[in-house]
Amino acid sequence: MHRPFADRADAGRALAAHLQHYARRNDVVVLGLPRGGVPVAYEVACALDAPLDVLVVRKLGVPWQRELAMGAIASGDALYVNEELLRETDVGQPEFERVLAEEKAQLARREALFRDPQRAHVDVANRIAIVVDDGLATGASMTAAARALRTRAPVKIVAALPVAPYDAQARIGSDVDEFVCVLTPEHFFSVSQFYSDFSETTDDDVRAILARASSASGSPSS
Repeated sequence: MHRPFADRADAGRALAAHLQHYARRNDVVVLGLPRGGVPVAYEVACALDAPLDVLVVRKLGVPWQRELAMGAIASGDALYVNEELLRETDVGQPEFERVLAEEKAQLARREALFRDPQRAHVDVANRIAIVVDDGLATGASMTAAARALRTRAPVKIVAALPVAPYDAQARIGSDVDEFVCVLTPEHFFSVSQFYSDFSETTDDDVRAILARASSASGSPSS
């Protein structure tokens, strides 16, 4: 079987070619979804000459059905709440607050892993946020990321992916302002089928990539 991408770096370079209209602009930020989205996002940020950051996302699952997201939190204190689902599931405020506290602790743990204390969040307010992952299957993570990110007031959210199912844009809908994808095959089983090397991206890999990006660009919040 032909696999279009050698690895995540190769996929990132292919994706960057589809994003050249955002190159060398001072209002563009690239955000990688850890962990697999970060090496892809690094190549995009380098090609566009844009700052790179991570966007750590945690879904807020309904207590008795954790895969059903009643909201999401993300890097930078972003919070999205699906008020309609809260009403439908009859989740009370104490239950919601308990889940929120648990997920905030998990998000803080991941942030501490990936973020040097001296390296601030990249500011996305009034900027174009390009959110990158290594692929999309269900769309849940990208949707949660976009909805939470929206609370940080970017002027535009771009979902950028090397590969996704042919109907991926419809799945995400209006949660993003632009959808950019290199491949949207009709026969899609998993993201990994499109990579020759889809080995795990480790926490140390993410840290090393972010350090490299920060060193190359100077202050990441500029």
